[in-house]
Amino acid sequence: MTSAHHPFTNHLISESSPYLLQHAHNPVNWFAWGDEAFNKAKELDKPVLVSIGYAACHWCHVMERESFENAVVAEYMNEHFICIKVDREERPDVDHVYMDAAQAMSGSGGWPLNVFCTPDRKPFFAGTYFPPQNYQNRPSWMNVLSSLHQSWLDKRQLINEQADKLTGYLGGGNKLITTSVTVLPTGEQLFSRHELDEVYEALIPSFDMVDGGFGNAPKFPSTYVIKFLLQYFHFTGNEEALQQALLSINKMIMGGIYDQVGGGFARYSTDATWLVPHFEKMLYDNALLITLLADAYKITHDKLYKKTIEQTLDFIKRELTNPAAGFYSSLDADSEDEEGKFYVWSKTEIDSILGDDAKLFNEYFDVTNEGNWEGKTILHHNLRVEEFAALNKLNATQFEQMLEEGIKKLVNERNKRIRPGTDDKIILSWNAMMVTAYAAAGEALDNTGYRKIAEDQLEFLLDVFRSKEDNSLFYHNYKNGLAANYAFLDDYAQLIAALLDVYGITANELLLTEANALTKYVIQHFSDKDDALFFYTSNLQHDIIVRKKDFYDGAQAAGNSVMANNLQRLAVIFDNNSYYERAQKMCGSLKKAVTQYPNSFANWAMALTNYGYPVNEIAVVGENALKILHEVNLLYVPNKVILTVVNKNEEFSLLKNRYVIGKTLIYLCQNYACKLPVASVEELQKQLLTNAP
Repeated sequence: MTSAHHPFTNHLISESSPYLLQHAHNPVNWFAWGDEAFNKAKELDKPVLVSIGYAACHWCHVMERESFENAVVAEYMNEHFICIKVDREERPDVDHVYMDAAQAMSGSGGWPLNVFCTPDRKPFFAGTYFPPQNYQNRPSWMNVLSSLHQSWLDKRQLINEQADKLTGYLGGGNKLITTSVTVLPTGEQLFSRHELDEVYEALIPSFDMVDGGFGNAPKFPSTYVIKFLLQYFHFTGNEEALQQALLSINKMIMGGIYDQVGGGFARYSTDATWLVPHFEKMLYDNALLITLLADAYKITHDKLYKKTIEQTLDFIKRELTNPAAGFYSSLDADSEDEEGKFYVWSKTEIDSILGDDAKLFNEYFDVTNEGNWEGKTILHHNLRVEEFAALNKLNATQFEQMLEEGIKKLVNERNKRIRPGTDDKIILSWNAMMVTAYAAAGEALDNTGYRKIAEDQLEFLLDVFRSKEDNSLFYHNYKNGLAANYAFLDDYAQLIAALLDVYGITANELLLTEANALTKYVIQHFSDKDDALFFYTSNLQHDIIVRKKDFYDGAQAAGNSVMANNLQRLAVIFDNNSYYERAQKMCGSLKKAVTQYPNSFANWAMALTNYGYPVNEIAVVGENALKILHEVNLLYVPNKVILTVVNKNEEFSLLKNRYVIGKTLIYLCQNYACKLPVASVEELQKQLLTNAP
């Protein structure tokens, strides 16, 4: 396979994934994941290389340049292996299985992930990046290839035994961290306030009380942990929890992990002080951080959080929004084959661009001749505008205007540079998370424009990702008018959450009906007969060796923990006891793990919190209900479920017998007990405070 412009063209040329297309002209004869490649391996009796990465992955690009673009290396790969390229964002199910295999074999994982399998898809060797020559106890890629080829010829029985054993382990891994739970007798509590305190105390040793965040370098945003700390403060009044949360948020906003010029957060910081990011920008990180900032703004009304939400959503609109509809997946870390080149500056450049304003600008953003990263400067600041202005006896308003003018000039200059690549596929779960982010921003900032975008983008997701044959069957990724791959658990979970979140700002009951229908579909197609937790893949999908369950809340929450939260909310809305019982079993099965390792289970911790501090069930009924809804949404009430109607509505238990002609009333209930109705948000606030511990 060749073309007029490229000496090599392989099977990936017909794919839509930007990551796969990056490899379409490698001399390696790559296949996409599917039966064609594995059937070819069986026919030729060859082992299979499954190489997994994603478009924004720096070391994936490095290995491609060093090895996969090397004609000699490619010839050896093509002769002795069937080679498959997988976009982990397009097929996270494949990545989950083989990443578990890599971690079981080597104790570590990452991307690029290179897994060698038998023709029946069972893994027998795995690793991540391999250099072109032996380096620091890491074998070269050619050494790995030749060694595995020889083992395939000489030690086939051993390979097959190892592959069978490892596959068996992967299948049993679902049971390793869960405990069996039955429905508790009436009156018995699944999770006490004392146990919640234990979760918080288990987090404390990981606090970085100087630079914020948790643990040492590399530092990830840990959005769910910070969100848990805000909730814990809300329920307990623990100031230490609030301060650690706000310190972490502030340090990220002022650090290099936040793009001081263009807005938006990078995926993680390579150091403990948030200075040097891994420059790739992911849609889901920014969605989660916007949602977190909306919570923080409700608590503090800190204008820095408002400004950061607005700048980040400006970045999303400018660089990750499809002109038609939907949000792109990510921006690459590299441009012109250099990591971070698009984002860094020299003092000479800034002096030239800003002229007389450069001195103060450079001092504020720590710009020096030496730079702070590889001779260049990553803009960051250690003080807020008003703090710096006071220290330097400046007018804060004028100084802030000067900084903003300087930033505009840098934006204009940066726009002349060659941009990092954009991964323009549209992923259902990540898009749903961004819908939730717009809803949260619209809620916290009382911004009609953000609320409208949340509505419109949700409508787009419900349209293009839905199967034409089955109303509740959705697909995972979308590009060029085509949706592909059955949706995974986190796609459904985040979409259901987005439906509930957008209902919470619009009171459109059709969204509740949709959320309920999709929840029933998940229960039908993702359930395990042996426990309450859901599989990651539906029972319609048959092209992976084991059905895994995801438990861990990492950079993204586990689909199971999102579903547990969804079921808790839906149980209240629809007065559905089976939802309540399932959520209880799910949370109970992870309770021990949450208490011991809360950094890895923070979204589960928030679901468990609802058993110690029951959900605030709020009904707003009457002709001014939508106006009052927006006022209620300005409050930080993390455990609320709110139903809103303008007219009489007897469909939902929470709304029955609530309508009074000529009045708009607010009802607050907890555990099937309701307070007297009130007519203002101020009175509701007093009731919420009375309900507080």
